[in-house]
Amino acid sequence: MTLRNGLDSLLRPEDSVLVLIDHQPYQLANLNSHDPQAVVNNTTGLAKLAKAFDVPTILTSVIAARGGLIFPQITDVFPGQAVIDRTLINTWEDEKVVDAVKATGRKQLIVAGLWTEICVAMPVIQALGEGWDVTVITDACGAVSVEAHQVAIQRMIAAGANVMTWVALMGEWQRDWARTATAPALSQISLYHAGGSGIAGLWEQQLLDTPVESLSGPSH
Repeated sequence: MTLRNGLDSLLRPEDSVLVLIDHQPYQLANLNSHDPQAVVNNTTGLAKLAKAFDVPTILTSVIAARGGLIFPQITDVFPGQAVIDRTLINTWEDEKVVDAVKATGRKQLIVAGLWTEICVAMPVIQALGEGWDVTVITDACGAVSVEAHQVAIQRMIAAGANVMTWVALMGEWQRDWARTATAPALSQISLYHAGGSGIAGLWEQQLLDTPVESLSGPSH
């Protein structure tokens, strides 16, 4: 297997395209590998991150009439964007999805979805076989059990996939805090979706805005 290392192996927003797969009520109802609330939060953070960096994002569901619509926390990030609804379990066998990805001209394919062992693993393994550079955002995925999620991740790594979390992706896309065009948006995304890190950042800002004299107590 070719090792994934070196600067060129890191993800770049201008080369990335994100596919969010089947973040729907049916899949969430039997999600046992993660806290469901965390998966919704992480995926929403990931969606907002993609929007902040102008990364094309494809939304796709499977038989939404029965499985439910994609969570509004995600679709609200892309108002008016059509969701590609499929009958195929394997997203990468659906020509509409693949054509939408190819139309972006991007080569770094980033994937997250429910469930990891089926709706994520199948398209990732196929796309890898077709020569795509594929990254799975593991904490915006989830499975019917911890074992199912872990085995699916191992299976995809063995096939050549890169894996990371959504906060790691944020750092990799930003790369340099001198990139001031995206830094303010990342601060807001972190505040609402990165847990303690976001709150700590808000606290830091509070301290920076607090006059020193107010911390020294009353003068005598």
